[in-house]
Amino acid sequence: MAQTRVAVAVAGAGVAGLTFAAALHRAGTDCHVYEQAEHLTEVGAGVQVAPNATRLLHRLGLRDRLRAVAVAPQAIEMRRWDDGRLLQRTPLGSLCRRRFGAPYYAVHRADLHSALLSLTPPDRVHLGARLVTVTQGTDEARLHLSDGTTVAADLVVGADGIHSVVREQIVADRPRYSGQTIYRGLVPAERVPFLLAEPRVLLWLGPDQHCVCYPVSSGRQVSFGATVSASDWREESWAARGDAAQLAAAYAGWHPDVVRLVGVAETVSRWALHDRESIDRLGSGRVALIGDAAHPMLPFQAQGANQAIEDAVVLAACLAGAGPGGLNAALRRYERIRLPRTTRIQHQSRANAETFHLVDGDAQRRRDTSAQASSGLDRHEWLFGYDAEQATTTSRST
Repeated sequence: MAQTRVAVAVAGAGVAGLTFAAALHRAGTDCHVYEQAEHLTEVGAGVQVAPNATRLLHRLGLRDRLRAVAVAPQAIEMRRWDDGRLLQRTPLGSLCRRRFGAPYYAVHRADLHSALLSLTPPDRVHLGARLVTVTQGTDEARLHLSDGTTVAADLVVGADGIHSVVREQIVADRPRYSGQTIYRGLVPAERVPFLLAEPRVLLWLGPDQHCVCYPVSSGRQVSFGATVSASDWREESWAARGDAAQLAAAYAGWHPDVVRLVGVAETVSRWALHDRESIDRLGSGRVALIGDAAHPMLPFQAQGANQAIEDAVVLAACLAGAGPGGLNAALRRYERIRLPRTTRIQHQSRANAETFHLVDGDAQRRRDTSAQASSGLDRHEWLFGYDAEQATTTSRST
């Protein structure tokens, strides 16, 4: 059985794992990433990267690269499902950038993944390394891989997603199915020019389902996510093939822009939406969790990737200078900083699953009235204005 030893071993080379590796590399800490995929071909569609995350990515050195591939939407608009009536408009663009010191971006997930991968030396990312289990001793944790390899490390960090193997070291729970599935797809921009007069994040809210879209890939493509109720469909995968005809049928009778958008999609992916209950520990012994392994959330606040980026930067900062003897204090500090915020966002994302999908009636009208009264950026101050690195400094002084 082959065995190696590293300072920090990361399970998973997604957004969380690669951001963490980049932050550790910047700090001069030895880190190796172990990814089960044989090839890093990140699939999926778009992801919204808010100022609370873009400011961190800029500091890691991705300012120019993101600017080259992302789109900066001018607004987020919520609209009614049938007549398209505007319910709420949140200005973004230059106004958001001036207020929060960083842009709001819409980016193809593969572009974000590629940018993050460029920040870590290639010999520190190991592919085809499927994690089977994790064990711990008094002074190390070990990754046991499917090929028989064992990796010993001062710290193992689980960035291995909602079905995390590493999470089992901290809590014995399981993903919770939301009762909804989501279709995701990309369509060439020239097929939906009616959506692109102004680059926006558009959401149409309706009974039991909603649809969101925005431009990515420097405006060459439009990414969409269309959520529907489906109590009998449980598969969860970026790459699960969806039926474009079924998607079109699910949105029959919706606003013409939605009907045309889903109607031009030739291929779509579909998977069940899960989250997990919040937990009160993000580390135990020589193991810690970040991203979806720590706090998987439904995509109804568009903060999953953003919170993964925040986690990664905060944990790296807490570990700086800690040394093996200071790991416990570093992990407790990481928890104190992250848990109140991620728990709040998890719960709000779950609440939005109900709010977005109200059937037409009194509750829906109250929601719409409230939405119209709360347009603007003020309500996003706590979310977009948050500086995760600054939070680690504040925590150190208290």
